Amino acid sequence: MAQLAPKSLTLSECDRLELEKFINRHSAQQQIVLRAKIILLADEGKNNREIARQLNINRVMARRWRDRWLELSERSLPVIERLQDSERSGAPTKFSMEQVVDLFALACSQPEDYGRYYQIYEAGSFGRWHQSIS
Repeated sequence: MAQLAPKSLTLSECDRLELEKFINRHSAQQQIVLRAKIILLADEGKNNREIARQLNINRVMARRWRDRWLELSERSLPVIERLQDSERSGAPTKFSMEQVVDLFALACSQPEDYGRYYQIYEAGSFGRWHQSIS
């Protein structure tokens, strides 16, 4: 069975420079760096098998990121967005961001702020409970 050549990938000079910046950045996430390396090697004309061997990854991963880069390049997205994970499917969120912020505010505030009392157990009292009422 004949093997198909991978889709050719040609980077603009601007994209190449930005990818090289990601690779050289010390604070970059390693998965982003790996993806940038895959794209740069594909631009050099290497096939997926060569990329996989050089980066010690699966050939499927090299193919996936080459194809994804070509697909997202048509949309003219910034380089960093092309290297990010895609949205994952799953259950819809149960709380809005506003509700989450309200919950954090409640958790970080004192009970007295909301007209609540609380009980404190003191180790020296051997089971006696004290109530603090605002």
